[in-house]
Amino acid sequence: MSRIGRMPIAIPAGVTVEIAENNHVTVKGPKGTLERVLPAEMEIKKEGEEIIVSRPNDLKKMKSLHGLTRTLINNMVIGVTAGYTKELEVNGVGYRASKAGKVLTLNLGYSHPVEMEDPEGLESKVDGNKIIVSGIDKERVGQYAAEIRDKRRPEPYKGKGIKYADEVIRRKVGKTGKK
Repeated sequence: MSRIGRMPIAIPAGVTVEIAENNHVTVKGPKGTLERVLPAEMEIKKEGEEIIVSRPNDLKKMKSLHGLTRTLINNMVIGVTAGYTKELEVNGVGYRASKAGKVLTLNLGYSHPVEMEDPEGLESKVDGNKIIVSGIDKERVGQYAAEIRDKRRPEPYKGKGIKYADEVIRRKVGKTGKK
């Protein structure tokens, strides 16, 4: 049995979960509302202040969908209560980030500044050389952070570029002169 899929999801106070037909789950909380259509094969039941996900049989596909479905619902519940954040660091001489309204401007050694507009429902803040992306949808926060990082990935020689705060860059040794 799936160890993750079996665990019930506790619904905190101030959060409402509605399960419509075709497993259309709507989670409302203090930070906002999230909706998602989950795999129709899974059975999602609300029992008191808990949500229980169960699978119809033990086929490999059902086993993998079981844990996924439970985790997606749990991430929605965490999102509307606490929200999600991703932290990025800008490293490099002359590399900087600035924020004006909803537009994030990145100077990354290109001949032009790179401008990115915050997607609906997400917010980015600049704090020195750090960019903090926050929102209620875990998937969209991670995606936007990945798009920012893709503008200039960290390189292995000097570590210049945009990296996640918890990312470790494997460094390489540069060229050595003739003796």
